[in-house]
Amino acid sequence: MTAHRALRELADEGVIERRRRAGSRVALRTTRSLLVDVPRIDLEIEATGAEYGYRLLARSLGRTTHSARARLRLGPDGRTLWLLCLHLADQRPYQLEERWIDLAAAPAAEHESFRDIGPNRWLLEHVPFVGAEHLIRAEAASRRAARHLEVEPGAPLLVLERRTFREQRVVTWVRLAHPGARYVLRTASGEHG
Repeated sequence: MTAHRALRELADEGVIERRRRAGSRVALRTTRSLLVDVPRIDLEIEATGAEYGYRLLARSLGRTTHSARARLRLGPDGRTLWLLCLHLADQRPYQLEERWIDLAAAPAAEHESFRDIGPNRWLLEHVPFVGAEHLIRAEAASRRAARHLEVEPGAPLLVLERRTFREQRVVTWVRLAHPGARYVLRTASGEHG
């Protein structure tokens, strides 16, 4: 590869800026990456000093909404497992987890009851993934979410939606709802003290 071509490719990727008669220089970054880990919820709760608890509220094969089917990139014959779980910190609701698993990407999930182990932990231990996409937003609690999280309907929730990927497939799509007054999302990147 010639030096000219290498510089052109670096410019195409946004690494350098090339200016005629002014030369090339390293491009200024206008954004920074923010990485959000995929933590085990039981360990996250225990790290706060609280006792972890878990309840499986519902489990269903094939129950897939149009929205979930689109987010999982499923065809018409795609099979899913739907789970609704509640994670507790010192016996208080901490996170309401609604999860869809593509059974073609994680076939062993069909035979797991998820009564004793949450899908977050099970997936992290059994299904490797290579990437994740996160959406974070504030949302008003629906009646169902309010009932499970023990908040008033309309109370603020912090909702994190995540898709995890393996071999160009979406393994799982999950909605994690937290009472806004009882949850802090902490993330860090680069050097910090």
